[in-house]
Amino acid sequence: MTGMKRCEINSACPCGRLYQKKPLAYGACCGRWLETDTPAPDAESLMRSRYSAFCLERVAYLLRTWHASHRPPSMEFEPGVKWLGLEVRSHTVLDATHAEVEFVARQKPLIGPAVRLHECSRFILENGHWLYVDGDAL
Repeated sequence: MTGMKRCEINSACPCGRLYQKKPLAYGACCGRWLETDTPAPDAESLMRSRYSAFCLERVAYLLRTWHASHRPPSMEFEPGVKWLGLEVRSHTVLDATHAEVEFVARQKPLIGPAVRLHECSRFILENGHWLYVDGDAL
């Protein structure tokens, strides 16, 4: 596992969320969830913060926000991967404790062509915390 990467509070958030057509700062976006114990308020915010956690190599956050039924015991990051962007296609609230988020994330491995990850992810709200359960590749 490599060391955590840093993101300046005032720099653009890795998740690419916009506010009034301008990139939100990390501290006003995913940094609120990654740098504190504050839970993300909805499934889309959790999904975006998990994307940022992949960009910043935050294993503890990823494992903490993964539902216990599907959480791996550990994880490592592939060296040299560069995350290229995130597009959230939809956020569907199914009921008070279940939601789905469809997204496309792009990454470039150190060797080889860029990869496009298109997934419909499932989330559950437990004890006031949204958690990633699993997803289907599209």
